[in-house]
Amino acid sequence: MQLNPWGSESIKDYDKLTHEFGMQRMPDLGIDNHYFRRGIIFGHRDFDKFWKDFKAKKPVSILTGIMPSGPMHFGHKMVVDQCVFYQNQGIKTRVLVADVEARTTRGTTKEDAERYALEEYLPNWIALGLDPKKSVIYAQSNYGVPYYSFYSLLSGRTTLNEMQAVYGELSPGKIMSAMVQMGDILHPQLPDYDGPSRVLVPVGADQDPHIRLARDLAEKEHLVKPAATFHRFATGIGGSKMSSSKPNSYISLNDPIEVAVKKALNALTGGCNTAAEQKETGGKIEECVVYELYAYHFMPDDKELTEIYRKCTSGEMLCGECKRILREKVEKFMKAHAAKREKAKKQVEKMGVFR
Repeated sequence: MQLNPWGSESIKDYDKLTHEFGMQRMPDLGIDNHYFRRGIIFGHRDFDKFWKDFKAKKPVSILTGIMPSGPMHFGHKMVVDQCVFYQNQGIKTRVLVADVEARTTRGTTKEDAERYALEEYLPNWIALGLDPKKSVIYAQSNYGVPYYSFYSLLSGRTTLNEMQAVYGELSPGKIMSAMVQMGDILHPQLPDYDGPSRVLVPVGADQDPHIRLARDLAEKEHLVKPAATFHRFATGIGGSKMSSSKPNSYISLNDPIEVAVKKALNALTGGCNTAAEQKETGGKIEECVVYELYAYHFMPDDKELTEIYRKCTSGEMLCGECKRILREKVEKFMKAHAAKREKAKKQVEKMGVFR
């Protein structure tokens, strides 16, 4: 198994993943958040230490990134939800706009990167609940001198062989991107920023190579090793990998309501060949993208989700009825979100991320 932060294949066996890469399984810390309760966040590196420091009122922060190279969809929403949760706990939040990475690894132009960030991502992040007044939001191409000096320094603290052991095949653009990300993850500990403290990076499992290299460099620089949590990949609408290059594989947060609903109603289900068979054996809920949409995004109430599970697996409810419920939830969410996003655009105009 190989993890490629610039384009991994779908991951199915998360137990194998945690074993092969030395991730820790998530402990039960009694955190009241559905991503934790439902095992969507499945693994971590030192999250228990991060949470202990937070509870002890020691300085901690979270860092996450925006990749401004394509439409923002519900797969990206998972990270935003986590950031909003931590911010609501009073944890300092840093959001980097990875415009340098978008240009060096995705071929995105400077103009397109800025457009995606300002018109697509940041308004959606704020609409989803991120408070920009309680956040440090910056672009990789437009930040402070200590940050630039630091990631340049870090490039001399590793070797090509070490990086290839972590990432596999590399190009000059990917090397540049990785070192900038090392600066992103570790710079909060510099005296110019927060000083020594534990930083949490909530990511998908494919980003673990960045986390491992950052932890190695932190040890060399006598810094606190950053912590990380890893969440499951969201499945595409048709049951395969969700990909920003395949619009029909995802629901975009900017989709018109009727388009979002149409995509949701086309989502793969775990239904049987006939209604009679499904009533007898129940649906195959582990194969159902509709159920995943409920679990990840549209049913925060565990009792409601459990009832859907019971009715599906018992054969009491067929896929048509289940999708009617999904339609209502998608319509309600998208309508409310669009209104919030329009208000958020005015806030983004005042932020000066690229100035």
